[in-house]
Amino acid sequence: MLSIDQYRKEFEEYLVRKIESREPANLYDPMVYILSLGGKRVRPVLVLMASEIFSGDYRKALDAALAIEVFHNFSLVHDDIMDDAPLRRGMQTVHEKWDINTGILSGDAMLIKAYQLFENYEGETFRQLAALFSKTAIEVCEGQQYDIDFELRENVSIGEYLKMIEYKTAVLVGASLKMGGIVANASAENCDRIYEFGRFLGIAFQLQDDYLDAFGDPGTFGKQVGGDIIENKKTFLYLTSLRQAAAGEANQLEHLYSINPPDPTAKVETVKGLFESSGAAELTRKEIEKYTKKAFEVLEELRVGEEQKKLLYHFGKNLMNREV
Repeated sequence: MLSIDQYRKEFEEYLVRKIESREPANLYDPMVYILSLGGKRVRPVLVLMASEIFSGDYRKALDAALAIEVFHNFSLVHDDIMDDAPLRRGMQTVHEKWDINTGILSGDAMLIKAYQLFENYEGETFRQLAALFSKTAIEVCEGQQYDIDFELRENVSIGEYLKMIEYKTAVLVGASLKMGGIVANASAENCDRIYEFGRFLGIAFQLQDDYLDAFGDPGTFGKQVGGDIIENKKTFLYLTSLRQAAAGEANQLEHLYSINPPDPTAKVETVKGLFESSGAAELTRKEIEKYTKKAFEVLEELRVGEEQKKLLYHFGKNLMNREV
């Protein structure tokens, strides 16, 4: 098996070969642009890794990996439009660099391109990949709608929030691993277990992302730090802080989430202070660890060799220990 960095390198080279700009340029240039901004390529690496964990050839999984990455970036283009986000991975978002209409249409083309890539598989492999992808894609859309709905609701439970991030983020991580298993003709049992490993890891990943949105290093995080606070998003940090804080602090937090000052700097810093003083920041870190451990427990049930499990374990540990 290759290392994680080697899988990433192989995938990057394949992406450059397969995704090229052509006419009309304003449809394809944004696609090339967003895919060229890099990132950790978590999902495609998981597809390739899983295929070899189940004794397959990772090269046969490259199209599935590319489909996952194209779909993921399609969702980012549209999410950035809905969030009016100025930065993605430290660079201008597609709708800022071009315009909103171009972002919508180019994103639509990316979704179609993702489906096209599955046409390179035959028979039962194609059927299983397409069915999993369709199920996952609609769940991601459901998760995004929950996210939008929560912005307009006064009361959101922590359970509802966890369901939202499961659909919006975690199911795609699980699907990435399961697709690698499908391409490698792994047993249904192993495919389901590695999906669950990815689902738990994906919840931990999103909780960590929410945490870093508030407390990450703006020089390395790649997105606008404090963006969720500025947008008044009811994240795990916010919901936990409301539950844990004293009445006065909870009222202050609710007030801050009802205003949109022209300069949000003071608001962001005050909210971050409330996240810390209420204990929500520490509880969020513990929740990240809890879901990562759940993933590791499922990993132990996977019927593969210990070396293969170690690679997945190493990946999960790195994810939990992200600091940027």
